[in-house]
Amino acid sequence: MVVATVLQAAQASLAVASTSRCRREGSVGAQCGTVVGASSRARRGTVSVKASSSSSDSKDDEASTSNAVTKMLQKCATCAAMTAALLMPLSTAAAAVAFERGPAISELSVLISGPPIKDANALLRYALPINNKSIKEVQKSLEEITDEMRIPGEKALGPVGQSVRQAARVLNQNKTQILADIADSKKQEGEQLLTALNEGLQDYQKQLESKDRSIVFPKQKELLRVVGDIEEAMVAKFPFEIPEEFADRPILKGRATLEMKINVKDNPNVKDAVLQIVVDGYNAPVTAGNFVDLVERHFYDGMEIQRSDGFVVQTGDPEGPAEGFVNPATGLVRTVPLEIMVDGEKAPIYGSTLEELGMYKARTKLPFNAFGTMAMAREEFDNDSGSSQVFWLLKESELTPSSANILDGRYTVFGYVTENEDLLADLKVGDVIESIRVVNGLDNLVNPSYKAGAV
Repeated sequence: MVVATVLQAAQASLAVASTSRCRREGSVGAQCGTVVGASSRARRGTVSVKASSSSSDSKDDEASTSNAVTKMLQKCATCAAMTAALLMPLSTAAAAVAFERGPAISELSVLISGPPIKDANALLRYALPINNKSIKEVQKSLEEITDEMRIPGEKALGPVGQSVRQAARVLNQNKTQILADIADSKKQEGEQLLTALNEGLQDYQKQLESKDRSIVFPKQKELLRVVGDIEEAMVAKFPFEIPEEFADRPILKGRATLEMKINVKDNPNVKDAVLQIVVDGYNAPVTAGNFVDLVERHFYDGMEIQRSDGFVVQTGDPEGPAEGFVNPATGLVRTVPLEIMVDGEKAPIYGSTLEELGMYKARTKLPFNAFGTMAMAREEFDNDSGSSQVFWLLKESELTPSSANILDGRYTVFGYVTENEDLLADLKVGDVIESIRVVNGLDNLVNPSYKAGAV
Protein backbone atom coordinates (compact mmCIF):
# COMPACT_ATOMS: atom_id res chain seq x y z
CA MET A 1 0.00 0.00 0.00
CA VAL A 2 1.03 3.59 -0.41
CA VAL A 3 1.52 4.15 3.33
CA ALA A 4 3.86 1.16 3.42
CA THR A 5 5.73 2.62 0.44
CA VAL A 6 6.13 5.92 2.28
CA LEU A 7 7.54 4.12 5.29
CA GLN A 8 9.90 2.03 3.16
CA ALA A 9 11.11 5.19 1.43
CA ALA A 10 11.65 6.85 4.79
CA GLN A 11 13.62 3.90 6.08
CA ALA A 12 15.66 3.65 2.88
CA SER A 13 16.47 7.33 3.11
CA LEU A 14 17.48 6.96 6.73
CA ALA A 15 19.74 4.04 5.86
CA VAL A 16 21.65 6.40 3.57
CA ALA A 17 21.47 9.45 5.82
CA SER A 18 20.19 8.37 9.20
CA THR A 19 22.05 11.18 10.91
CA SER A 20 20.33 13.96 9.02
CA ARG A 21 20.74 17.44 10.39
CA CYS A 22 17.78 19.69 11.02
CA ARG A 23 18.74 22.58 8.76
CA ARG A 24 17.24 26.02 8.62
CA GLU A 25 17.01 26.61 4.83
CA GLY A 26 13.56 27.52 3.60
CA SER A 27 13.72 24.82 0.94
CA VAL A 28 13.93 22.15 3.61
CA GLY A 29 10.89 23.57 5.36
CA ALA A 30 9.05 23.53 2.06
CA GLN A 31 10.03 19.92 1.49
CA CYS A 32 8.73 19.00 4.92
CA GLY A 33 5.37 20.54 4.14
CA THR A 34 5.25 18.85 0.75
CA VAL A 35 6.09 15.46 2.19
CA VAL A 36 3.38 15.67 4.82
CA GLY A 37 0.87 16.75 2.22
CA ALA A 38 1.90 13.89 -0.03
CA SER A 39 1.68 11.46 2.86
CA SER A 40 -1.84 12.62 3.64
CA ARG A 41 -2.82 12.26 -0.01
CA ALA A 42 -1.22 8.83 -0.04
CA ARG A 43 -3.30 7.73 2.91
CA ARG A 44 -6.46 9.01 1.24
CA GLY A 45 -5.37 7.21 -1.93
CA THR A 46 -5.04 3.98 0.01
CA VAL A 47 -8.65 4.22 1.09
CA SER A 48 -9.81 4.92 -2.46
CA VAL A 49 -7.83 1.95 -3.75
CA LYS A 50 -9.70 -0.33 -1.38
CA ALA A 51 -13.07 0.97 -2.52
CA SER A 52 -12.30 1.18 -6.24
CA SER A 53 -13.23 -1.47 -8.78
CA SER A 54 -10.53 -0.34 -11.24
CA SER A 55 -7.41 -1.95 -9.80
CA SER A 56 -5.05 -1.16 -12.70
CA ASP A 57 -5.70 2.61 -12.58
CA SER A 58 -5.36 2.57 -8.83
CA LYS A 59 -2.03 0.76 -9.03
CA ASP A 60 -0.70 3.27 -11.56
CA ASP A 61 -1.76 6.19 -9.34
CA GLU A 62 -0.28 4.48 -6.33
CA ALA A 63 3.04 3.88 -8.07
CA SER A 64 3.18 7.49 -9.28
CA THR A 65 2.46 8.84 -5.80
CA SER A 66 4.97 6.42 -4.30
CA ASN A 67 7.77 7.57 -6.63
CA ALA A 68 7.06 11.23 -5.92
CA VAL A 69 7.01 10.73 -2.16
CA THR A 70 10.19 8.64 -2.29
CA LYS A 71 12.06 11.40 -4.14
CA MET A 72 10.89 14.03 -1.67
CA LEU A 73 11.85 11.90 1.31
CA GLN A 74 15.30 11.25 -0.13
CA LYS A 75 15.86 14.99 -0.40
CA CYS A 76 15.21 15.51 3.26
CA ALA A 77 16.14 12.74 5.67
CA THR A 78 14.82 14.78 8.56
CA CYS A 79 11.45 14.93 6.82
CA ALA A 80 11.64 11.17 6.37
CA ALA A 81 12.28 10.73 10.05
CA MET A 82 9.38 12.97 11.00
CA THR A 83 7.02 11.33 8.50
CA ALA A 84 7.88 7.81 9.61
CA ALA A 85 7.64 8.77 13.26
CA LEU A 86 4.15 10.13 12.71
CA LEU A 87 2.98 7.13 10.71
CA MET A 88 4.34 4.12 12.53
CA PRO A 89 6.15 3.44 15.80
CA LEU A 90 8.48 0.67 14.60
CA SER A 91 8.56 -1.35 11.41
CA THR A 92 7.98 -5.09 11.46
CA ALA A 93 11.38 -5.61 9.87
CA ALA A 94 13.09 -3.58 12.57
CA ALA A 95 11.28 -5.51 15.29
CA ALA A 96 12.38 -8.81 13.74
CA VAL A 97 16.06 -7.93 14.01
CA ALA A 98 15.78 -6.13 17.35
CA PHE A 99 18.79 -6.23 19.62
CA GLU A 100 18.14 -9.22 21.88
CA ARG A 101 20.65 -8.25 24.56
CA GLY A 102 18.86 -5.05 25.41
CA PRO A 103 19.54 -3.33 28.74
CA ALA A 104 17.98 -4.80 31.84
CA ILE A 105 14.51 -3.47 32.53
CA SER A 106 14.47 -1.71 35.86
CA GLU A 107 11.89 -2.34 38.55
CA LEU A 108 10.47 1.09 37.80
CA SER A 109 9.55 0.05 34.27
CA VAL A 110 6.32 -1.39 35.66
CA LEU A 111 5.36 2.07 36.84
CA ILE A 112 5.91 3.72 33.46
CA SER A 113 4.42 1.08 31.19
CA GLY A 114 1.37 1.87 29.12
CA PRO A 115 0.77 4.91 26.91
CA PRO A 116 3.79 7.15 26.25
CA ILE A 117 4.53 9.80 28.84
CA LYS A 118 4.16 13.18 27.13
CA ASP A 119 4.54 15.54 30.08
CA ALA A 120 8.02 17.06 30.16
CA ASN A 121 8.18 17.31 33.94
CA ALA A 122 7.18 13.65 34.32
CA LEU A 123 9.82 12.61 31.80
CA LEU A 124 12.43 14.49 33.80
CA ARG A 125 11.32 12.86 37.04
CA TYR A 126 11.58 9.37 35.57
CA ALA A 127 14.99 10.21 34.07
CA LEU A 128 16.63 10.83 37.45
CA PRO A 129 19.32 8.28 38.44
CA ILE A 130 17.37 6.90 41.42
CA ASN A 131 15.58 3.64 42.14
CA ASN A 132 13.15 4.22 45.00
CA LYS A 133 9.93 2.42 44.13
CA SER A 134 7.87 3.99 46.94
CA ILE A 135 8.33 7.61 45.89
CA LYS A 136 7.66 6.58 42.30
CA GLU A 137 4.35 5.05 43.38
CA VAL A 138 3.43 8.35 45.03
CA GLN A 139 4.42 10.13 41.84
CA LYS A 140 2.41 7.79 39.64
CA SER A 141 -0.75 8.17 41.75
CA LEU A 142 -0.54 11.95 41.45
CA GLU A 143 0.19 11.81 37.72
CA GLU A 144 -2.86 9.62 37.10
CA ILE A 145 -5.04 12.55 38.14
CA THR A 146 -4.44 14.11 34.71
CA ASP A 147 -6.22 11.24 32.95
CA GLU A 148 -8.92 11.02 35.63
CA MET A 149 -9.85 14.66 35.06
CA ARG A 150 -10.93 13.79 31.53
CA ILE A 151 -14.16 12.53 33.09
CA PRO A 152 -16.69 15.38 32.81
CA GLY A 153 -18.17 17.21 35.78
CA GLU A 154 -17.95 16.16 39.40
CA LYS A 155 -17.67 12.47 38.47
CA ALA A 156 -13.95 12.97 38.00
CA LEU A 157 -13.43 14.00 41.61
CA GLY A 158 -14.15 10.50 42.94
CA PRO A 159 -11.21 8.86 41.12
CA VAL A 160 -9.06 11.91 41.85
CA GLY A 161 -9.76 11.56 45.56
CA GLN A 162 -8.84 7.87 45.41
CA SER A 163 -5.52 8.69 43.78
CA VAL A 164 -4.73 11.32 46.41
CA ARG A 165 -5.57 8.91 49.22
CA GLN A 166 -3.44 6.22 47.61
CA ALA A 167 -0.49 8.62 47.37
CA ALA A 168 -0.91 9.57 51.04
CA ARG A 169 -1.16 5.93 52.08
CA VAL A 170 2.01 4.91 50.23
CA LEU A 171 3.87 7.90 51.65
CA ASN A 172 2.88 7.16 55.25
CA GLN A 173 3.64 3.44 54.97
CA ASN A 174 7.05 3.96 53.36
CA LYS A 175 8.30 7.24 54.80
CA THR A 176 11.27 5.60 56.51
CA GLN A 177 12.32 3.82 53.31
CA ILE A 178 12.00 7.01 51.29
CA LEU A 179 14.01 9.02 53.80
CA ALA A 180 16.71 6.34 53.85
CA ASP A 181 17.40 6.99 50.17
CA ILE A 182 17.84 10.73 50.65
CA ALA A 183 21.52 11.72 50.31
CA ASP A 184 23.21 12.16 53.68
CA SER A 185 24.07 15.77 52.90
CA LYS A 186 20.39 16.46 52.16
CA LYS A 187 18.67 14.61 55.04
CA GLN A 188 17.35 17.76 56.71
CA GLU A 189 16.03 19.09 53.43
CA GLY A 190 14.51 15.68 52.69
CA GLU A 191 12.66 15.56 56.01
CA GLN A 192 11.22 19.02 55.37
CA LEU A 193 10.10 18.02 51.88
CA LEU A 194 8.45 14.83 53.13
CA THR A 195 6.60 16.81 55.79
CA ALA A 196 5.47 19.33 53.17
CA LEU A 197 4.30 16.52 50.88
CA ASN A 198 2.35 14.80 53.66
CA GLU A 199 0.66 18.02 54.73
CA GLY A 200 -0.04 18.90 51.11
CA LEU A 201 -1.76 15.56 50.47
CA GLN A 202 -3.93 15.98 53.56
CA ASP A 203 -4.86 19.49 52.46
CA TYR A 204 -5.60 18.21 48.93
CA GLN A 205 -8.12 15.71 50.31
CA LYS A 206 -9.91 18.44 52.25
CA GLN A 207 -10.01 20.74 49.22
CA LEU A 208 -11.58 18.02 47.08
CA GLU A 209 -14.54 17.91 49.46
CA SER A 210 -15.64 21.24 47.99
CA LYS A 211 -16.31 19.49 44.65
CA ASP A 212 -14.46 22.30 42.87
CA ARG A 213 -12.64 21.05 39.76
CA SER A 214 -10.62 24.26 39.49
CA ILE A 215 -8.41 23.34 42.44
CA VAL A 216 -7.36 19.96 41.07
CA PHE A 217 -4.59 20.79 38.59
CA PRO A 218 -2.87 23.61 40.53
CA LYS A 219 -2.58 21.43 43.64
CA GLN A 220 -1.45 18.44 41.59
CA LYS A 221 1.31 20.54 39.99
CA GLU A 222 2.40 21.87 43.39
CA LEU A 223 2.68 18.39 44.94
CA LEU A 224 4.44 16.87 41.94
CA ARG A 225 7.00 19.64 42.20
CA VAL A 226 7.64 18.58 45.81
CA VAL A 227 7.89 14.94 44.71
CA GLY A 228 10.47 15.97 42.11
CA ASP A 229 12.47 17.84 44.74
CA ILE A 230 12.45 14.74 46.97
CA GLU A 231 13.67 12.59 44.11
CA GLU A 232 16.46 15.01 43.24
CA ALA A 233 17.52 14.97 46.90
CA MET A 234 18.11 11.24 46.50
CA VAL A 235 20.98 11.86 44.06
CA ALA A 236 24.03 11.89 46.34
CA LYS A 237 26.61 12.57 43.64
CA PHE A 238 27.04 12.61 39.90
CA PRO A 239 26.48 8.97 38.94
CA PHE A 240 29.32 8.25 36.48
CA GLU A 241 32.72 9.36 35.24
CA ILE A 242 32.92 11.49 32.09
CA PRO A 243 35.12 9.84 29.42
CA GLU A 244 38.63 11.25 29.50
CA GLU A 245 38.41 12.66 25.97
CA PHE A 246 35.53 14.93 27.04
CA ALA A 247 36.46 15.50 30.69
CA ASP A 248 37.98 18.96 30.12
CA ARG A 249 34.86 20.28 28.32
CA PRO A 250 32.15 22.33 30.02
CA ILE A 251 30.16 19.61 31.83
CA LEU A 252 26.80 19.93 33.57
CA LYS A 253 26.86 17.55 36.53
CA GLY A 254 23.21 17.81 37.40
CA ARG A 255 20.40 19.96 36.04
CA ALA A 256 19.88 23.62 35.31
CA THR A 257 16.72 25.66 34.84
CA LEU A 258 16.80 28.42 32.23
CA GLU A 259 14.47 31.21 31.18
CA MET A 260 14.27 32.12 27.49
CA LYS A 261 12.63 35.39 26.44
CA ILE A 262 11.64 35.83 22.81
CA ASN A 263 10.32 38.91 21.06
CA VAL A 264 7.53 37.70 18.77
CA LYS A 265 6.98 39.81 15.65
CA ASP A 266 3.84 40.18 13.57
CA ASN A 267 1.64 38.21 15.94
CA PRO A 268 -1.23 40.16 17.51
CA ASN A 269 -1.86 37.39 20.04
CA VAL A 270 1.69 37.05 21.38
CA LYS A 271 4.26 39.79 21.82
CA ASP A 272 6.75 38.36 24.27
CA ALA A 273 7.18 34.65 24.91
CA VAL A 274 8.85 33.56 28.14
CA LEU A 275 9.67 29.85 28.28
CA GLN A 276 11.19 27.79 31.06
CA ILE A 277 13.69 25.11 30.02
CA VAL A 278 15.24 22.37 32.12
CA VAL A 279 18.46 20.92 30.72
CA ASP A 280 19.55 17.53 32.07
CA GLY A 281 23.20 16.87 32.78
CA TYR A 282 22.49 13.54 34.43
CA ASN A 283 21.77 12.05 31.02
CA ALA A 284 23.58 14.38 28.60
CA PRO A 285 26.31 16.14 30.63
CA VAL A 286 28.58 17.15 27.73
CA THR A 287 25.78 18.50 25.55
CA ALA A 288 23.98 20.23 28.41
CA GLY A 289 27.24 21.68 29.68
CA ASN A 290 28.09 23.02 26.24
CA PHE A 291 24.69 24.72 26.00
CA VAL A 292 24.78 26.28 29.47
CA ASP A 293 28.31 27.53 28.79
CA LEU A 294 27.10 29.19 25.56
CA VAL A 295 24.17 30.71 27.43
CA GLU A 296 26.58 32.24 29.94
CA ARG A 297 28.56 33.65 27.00
CA HIS A 298 25.29 35.31 25.84
CA PHE A 299 25.80 33.48 22.55
CA TYR A 300 22.06 33.24 21.84
CA ASP A 301 21.08 36.73 23.01
CA GLY A 302 19.83 38.76 20.04
CA MET A 303 19.80 35.74 17.72
CA GLU A 304 16.80 35.11 15.49
CA ILE A 305 14.69 32.01 15.23
CA GLN A 306 16.08 30.46 12.05
CA ARG A 307 13.63 27.68 11.33
CA SER A 308 9.96 27.14 12.17
CA ASP A 309 8.15 24.74 9.89
CA GLY A 310 5.55 23.00 12.01
CA PHE A 311 7.95 20.18 12.93
CA VAL A 312 10.69 22.01 14.78
CA VAL A 313 11.78 25.45 15.93
CA GLN A 314 15.52 25.92 15.53
CA THR A 315 18.22 28.47 16.21
CA GLY A 316 21.94 28.66 17.00
CA ASP A 317 23.61 29.25 13.63
CA PRO A 318 25.80 32.35 14.09
CA GLU A 319 26.52 34.92 11.41
CA GLY A 320 29.43 34.12 9.15
CA PRO A 321 30.60 30.93 7.41
CA ALA A 322 30.84 28.81 10.55
CA GLU A 323 27.75 26.78 11.42
CA GLY A 324 28.52 26.58 15.12
CA PHE A 325 30.27 28.28 18.02
CA VAL A 326 33.84 29.28 17.19
CA ASN A 327 36.07 29.04 20.23
CA PRO A 328 37.95 32.36 20.30
CA ALA A 329 40.92 30.66 21.96
CA THR A 330 41.44 28.23 19.08
CA GLY A 331 39.61 29.79 16.13
CA LEU A 332 37.88 26.44 15.59
CA VAL A 333 34.27 25.36 15.87
CA ARG A 334 33.66 23.70 19.22
CA THR A 335 31.76 20.47 18.75
CA VAL A 336 30.08 17.97 21.06
CA PRO A 337 29.61 14.26 20.49
CA LEU A 338 26.36 12.41 19.99
CA GLU A 339 25.36 11.49 23.54
CA ILE A 340 22.58 8.97 24.23
CA MET A 341 21.67 7.64 27.67
CA VAL A 342 19.91 4.27 27.51
CA ASP A 343 17.66 2.99 30.27
CA GLY A 344 19.57 0.41 32.28
CA GLU A 345 23.03 1.73 31.35
CA LYS A 346 25.26 3.51 33.86
CA ALA A 347 26.66 6.09 31.43
CA PRO A 348 25.74 7.57 28.04
CA ILE A 349 26.73 6.02 24.74
CA TYR A 350 28.95 8.37 22.72
CA GLY A 351 29.50 8.71 19.00
CA SER A 352 27.04 6.14 17.63
CA THR A 353 23.31 6.06 17.04
CA LEU A 354 21.35 3.24 18.61
CA GLU A 355 20.41 2.15 15.11
CA GLU A 356 24.09 1.81 14.18
CA LEU A 357 24.63 -0.32 17.28
CA GLY A 358 21.62 -2.52 16.49
CA MET A 359 19.97 -1.54 19.78
CA TYR A 360 16.45 -1.35 18.38
CA LYS A 361 14.73 -2.26 21.65
CA ALA A 362 16.72 0.11 23.84
CA ARG A 363 14.80 2.85 25.65
CA THR A 364 16.35 6.30 25.82
CA LYS A 365 16.15 8.07 29.17
CA LEU A 366 15.20 11.33 27.44
CA PRO A 367 12.81 10.41 24.62
CA PHE A 368 11.25 12.59 21.92
CA ASN A 369 7.85 12.31 23.60
CA ALA A 370 7.00 15.81 24.78
CA PHE A 371 6.02 18.90 22.84
CA GLY A 372 9.10 21.08 23.33
CA THR A 373 11.68 18.29 23.50
CA MET A 374 15.06 20.02 23.11
CA ALA A 375 17.84 18.40 21.08
CA MET A 376 21.15 19.17 19.39
CA ALA A 377 21.29 19.54 15.59
CA ARG A 378 24.28 18.15 13.72
CA GLU A 379 25.78 17.42 10.31
CA GLU A 380 24.17 14.76 8.16
CA PHE A 381 27.01 12.26 8.12
CA ASP A 382 28.90 13.20 11.27
CA ASN A 383 27.43 12.03 14.57
CA ASP A 384 29.83 14.16 16.60
CA SER A 385 29.34 17.49 14.85
CA GLY A 386 26.85 19.18 17.18
CA SER A 387 27.93 22.64 18.28
CA SER A 388 25.44 25.41 18.97
CA GLN A 389 22.40 24.74 16.78
CA VAL A 390 19.50 23.42 18.83
CA PHE A 391 15.91 22.57 18.01
CA TRP A 392 12.63 22.04 19.83
CA LEU A 393 10.17 19.43 18.62
CA LEU A 394 6.64 20.63 17.84
CA LYS A 395 4.99 17.26 18.36
CA GLU A 396 3.73 15.00 21.10
CA SER A 397 4.04 11.25 20.89
CA GLU A 398 0.41 10.10 20.75
CA LEU A 399 0.89 6.53 19.55
CA THR A 400 4.60 5.85 19.66
CA PRO A 401 6.13 4.20 22.75
CA SER A 402 9.26 5.79 24.17
CA SER A 403 12.38 4.99 22.12
CA ALA A 404 10.41 3.29 19.33
CA ASN A 405 10.26 6.13 16.86
CA ILE A 406 12.63 7.39 14.19
CA LEU A 407 14.19 10.23 16.21
CA ASP A 408 15.06 8.53 19.50
CA GLY A 409 18.66 7.41 19.60
CA ARG A 410 19.68 9.49 16.58
CA TYR A 411 19.88 12.96 18.14
CA THR A 412 21.00 14.06 21.58
CA VAL A 413 18.03 15.13 23.67
CA PHE A 414 19.27 17.21 26.59
CA GLY A 415 16.22 18.95 27.98
CA TYR A 416 12.60 19.98 27.74
CA VAL A 417 10.55 23.16 27.77
CA THR A 418 8.67 22.77 31.04
CA GLU A 419 6.54 25.94 31.12
CA ASN A 420 4.73 27.78 28.29
CA GLU A 421 5.84 25.19 25.74
CA ASP A 422 2.70 25.88 23.70
CA LEU A 423 4.17 29.26 22.77
CA LEU A 424 6.74 27.47 20.62
CA ALA A 425 4.03 26.94 18.02
CA ASP A 426 3.63 30.72 17.69
CA LEU A 427 7.29 31.38 16.90
CA LYS A 428 8.27 32.30 13.35
CA VAL A 429 11.52 32.78 11.48
CA GLY A 430 12.81 36.24 12.37
CA ASP A 431 11.47 36.34 15.91
CA VAL A 432 14.33 37.36 18.21
CA ILE A 433 15.69 35.69 21.32
CA GLU A 434 16.09 38.60 23.69
CA SER A 435 17.93 36.52 26.26
CA ILE A 436 18.48 33.12 27.78
CA ARG A 437 19.64 33.06 31.38
CA VAL A 438 20.26 30.39 33.99
CA VAL A 439 17.94 30.84 36.96
CA ASN A 440 18.99 27.73 38.87
CA GLY A 441 21.73 25.10 38.69
CA LEU A 442 24.68 27.11 37.36
CA ASP A 443 26.77 25.69 40.20
CA ASN A 444 26.43 22.28 38.50
CA LEU A 445 28.53 23.51 35.55
CA VAL A 446 32.18 22.47 35.75
CA ASN A 447 35.03 23.54 33.45
CA PRO A 448 33.16 26.64 32.27
CA SER A 449 34.85 28.36 29.37
CA TYR A 450 32.91 31.60 29.60
CA LYS A 451 34.92 32.83 32.60
CA ALA A 452 37.87 35.13 32.01
CA GLY A 453 40.99 33.23 31.12
CA ALA A 454 39.18 29.99 30.27
CA VAL A 455 39.43 28.50 26.78
